[in-house]
Amino acid sequence: MSRLIPKWNLITELNPKSPISEGYRMLRTNIEFSTINQKLQIIMVTSSKPSEGKSTTCANMAVAFAQASKKVLLIDADLRKPSQHHIFGKSNRSGLTTALLNQLKLEDIIQFTNTDNLSIIQAGPTPPNPSELLSSEQMAELLKTARERYDVVIIDTPPIMSVTDAQIVATQSDGVVLVIDSGKVKKDVALKAKASLEHVKANLIGVVLNKINRNHSDIYSYYYGEKTEA
Repeated sequence: MSRLIPKWNLITELNPKSPISEGYRMLRTNIEFSTINQKLQIIMVTSSKPSEGKSTTCANMAVAFAQASKKVLLIDADLRKPSQHHIFGKSNRSGLTTALLNQLKLEDIIQFTNTDNLSIIQAGPTPPNPSELLSSEQMAELLKTARERYDVVIIDTPPIMSVTDAQIVATQSDGVVLVIDSGKVKKDVALKAKASLEHVKANLIGVVLNKINRNHSDIYSYYYGEKTEA
């Protein structure tokens, strides 16, 4: 396997000892201990609107779990504006859409990464019917297989307020992480995003505040800043 150069925003791989990487490990730990009685195996990541950093958060979360010796699968289910192939430097010629449309097996579309224990499924070519694909029996079967083969499955989805895709995936997930741009998203928008998840009875396990002012050290010790536009 050829080793690709990860992008700057995959900081957990490029600089695992940085404070930002520690923030992702803290996020991983909080997720692991967010519930006692329920196993969180499939975790969906979304945001209220575009450009809040949810794809970068998703990718670094996946690396953080893999670095903890978990067998991890990252699925890019943002079929309208995928980002994971850019972050990991992979081809997007085939992926989730080709698997669902052609009923391919999981092993036919999985790509390996530079991080041990981390595999990825790219979104694939943009389909005309993303919502229908994500709610299909093929998608349900793919996630069932993923549960059997991986310790953690992390799914990147479109913003919850933009289309119904994230709501559909949320119903198939054990927990949802909502990424919020602390500098741009107003309180009413964040509450509407939360309500959209509650409408489908999604299990919202936490909120990540992105782009926190690093001068606020008391806040930064619990959250982390981003430069991403994903």
